Amino acid sequence: MKLCVFQGTFNPIHNAHIRVADYVANKYNFDKILFIPAFQPPHKDYDIDLSEHRLSMVKLATSNNPKFEVSDIEYKRGGKSYTYLTICELYKLYKIDGKINFIIGTDAFDYIETWYEADKLKELVKFIVFIREENFDKNKYNYLKDKGYKFETETLSFENISSTELRRLLKNNKDTSAYLDKKVKDYIEKNELYKT
Repeated sequence: MKLCVFQGTFNPIHNAHIRVADYVANKYNFDKILFIPAFQPPHKDYDIDLSEHRLSMVKLATSNNPKFEVSDIEYKRGGKSYTYLTICELYKLYKIDGKINFIIGTDAFDYIETWYEADKLKELVKFIVFIREENFDKNKYNYLKDKGYKFETETLSFENISSTELRRLLKNNKDTSAYLDKKVKDYIEKNELYKT
């Protein structure tokens, strides 16, 4: 199986996440894009009470695409969600063709060497790095290639929205229908999320 992992906080998941996954699935012809909501992101202060809601929202947002699947592996494991441990588990669970691919933004890839067991992780995955800034220097990550990281960069024009900005809009009762799947928007309203 050609597997690509899309791991993140997804707080909340929005249309840009889905567009990225759809683009990658089609361009690289992956058999499956596996969305993995982090239970407790190690690099962020985070309200654990939202973990179950985030998992539910990802399931709603991905339900229309047969290539998309959602894993609760980090939710079930609990504690801090370390990518290395998750990837090791996935190699046991799936018959992988080649290496697992891993979607990541430049904002996170900038700090990849600080991740838990980064030297071991780089041997297990190939990164697909989405450029999130303008005037990006294509040589920026050459030093990581020299250290054995395998990756390629991608650009995709989409609404410049972040989950942080979405939470701000939701808190202030602004219209978010351009950025959120209707099922996710309805779920947020029903459960009164992001009000504080």
